[in-house]
Amino acid sequence: MSYNLLKGKKGIIFGALDENSIAWKTAERVHEEGGQFVLTNAPIAMRMGDIKNLGEKTGAEIIPADATKVEDLENLVDKAQEILGGKLDFVLHSIGMSVNVRKGNHYTDMNYDYTTKGWDVSAVSFHKTMQALYKKDAMIEWGSIVALSYIAAQKVFPDYNDMADNKAYLESIARSFGYFFGKEKKVRVNTISQSPTPTTAGQGVKGFGGFIAYADKMSPLGNATAQDCADYTVSLFSDLTKKVTLQNLYNDGGFSNMGVSQQVMEAFEKDQEE
Repeated sequence: MSYNLLKGKKGIIFGALDENSIAWKTAERVHEEGGQFVLTNAPIAMRMGDIKNLGEKTGAEIIPADATKVEDLENLVDKAQEILGGKLDFVLHSIGMSVNVRKGNHYTDMNYDYTTKGWDVSAVSFHKTMQALYKKDAMIEWGSIVALSYIAAQKVFPDYNDMADNKAYLESIARSFGYFFGKEKKVRVNTISQSPTPTTAGQGVKGFGGFIAYADKMSPLGNATAQDCADYTVSLFSDLTKKVTLQNLYNDGGFSNMGVSQQVMEAFEKDQEE
């Protein structure tokens, strides 16, 4: 259902790879709510995904950009304003990557060149993006910037590997840069800590199926889907959340506040009996 929450608003969406991605779902919801945007991803990711189909469906232009390269991001910000006709109301950062995870390196035996690449893509790219937006004064007052995170930034999930460190870094950047963006530009910066979601990136984590099943049993409302996250992101882009900033907001069915659920206890008790 559309309420035209974003009518007349415009922005940039990072990370739409395929129809399973949260960025893809968010782009569709922003379009439904009357918003306009440009889509962007790294050139190699764009060759792998279906972003052109999303662009055609939503009427969005696509600007290739490597989010680790300042010059690419500055070009993206300039072109986005040119295409959309002015300053931006919203930006979604929905990118993350761990080469150590892809290569199967255990957390206690990491390749640090891979580690550096991972935090550059997953976290520092968020700082670089905001720095480009900030220096170019590209955000409108009361605009909204959102990045996607995961609870492994606060709690131990062994197989999440160095992505947990990347997400912790991402959340710290959101708070630190969010202070300056709020104080000087009246722009909101928040992160959403989402339930484990079967995106292309998420499914690359060892034991991901177990993550999903456990979280679903632990959460009073069950796991939040990619569509749920898209809806939540739209609310943060809208004027209904103008005073929400510097927050890590959990969209996880209640998982983050649970110690143990009855379902999980029953599963352990059954295992003990056997």
